Amino acid sequence: MALKHEPTAFDHSVSDALRVLETVSRHSAGVTAAELSRRTALPAGRLTALLRLLRREGYVEQVTEDAFVAGGALARLGAARGDERALRALLQPVLERLRDQVGAAVYLSRYVDGEVSVTQYAAGPSAPAVHEWVDFRCSAHATAVGKSLLTQLDHDGRRDHLARHRMARLTSRTITSDKLLLSRLAAQPPTAPVLDLQEYAVGTVCAAVPVRAGSAVGCLALSLPTEQAHRLRRAVEGLGRNSAPVLLALAIRLTDGWSRASLGTG
Repeated sequence: MALKHEPTAFDHSVSDALRVLETVSRHSAGVTAAELSRRTALPAGRLTALLRLLRREGYVEQVTEDAFVAGGALARLGAARGDERALRALLQPVLERLRDQVGAAVYLSRYVDGEVSVTQYAAGPSAPAVHEWVDFRCSAHATAVGKSLLTQLDHDGRRDHLARHRMARLTSRTITSDKLLLSRLAAQPPTAPVLDLQEYAVGTVCAAVPVRAGSAVGCLALSLPTEQAHRLRRAVEGLGRNSAPVLLALAIRLTDGWSRASLGTG
């Protein structure tokens, strides 16, 4: 399979968008674009694109020709804080839109209390989800999601996880040597997607990119059946181009206080 671990240019607009949101939220009567540019140190062109994204997602509203306030979507996320069902309901349509844009099942995952957790996903008839034939918590060594989460731990954290979960051979491509896996995780370029080329399950290829929101460890991933493996690189590129709305909602969701959030990819 002619796929390589090559860096992909992911959209880094989310961290800037959070800075804009933090500034807007501090001005209940509205703040101008000029003042936003001054306070966030963002160029006018960059700020215009971010405001367009935030308005489209409902996080910011334009109340006059040149004044912006926090929007209804931000208020709804704030009201749903602590209510997992409400948060999932708000995020699901955003995930489904991303699924349709990239033409693949998409997944949000976190590393919680020392375990891999796929917290939410969007799949469908034309974008089937991976069949979890082995518990994802026990197969981080073989999945794109698991390896992406492990890359975000320090060396001791990775060794601790592998010591608690035997590296079983799930397919002929599965890495079962902890030394080899630790070496590959340490060498993983921060801007490159982590791949699973039939290491977890025959018939499926996957890619995952790390998501950092405050102290939370997470990732955004996609999967394709092997007959569509030729689409993997293009799908990953689409994930990067279209992921900002999901990552922004995830950052607000994962952090204790969205106004203190800091999110990056890669």
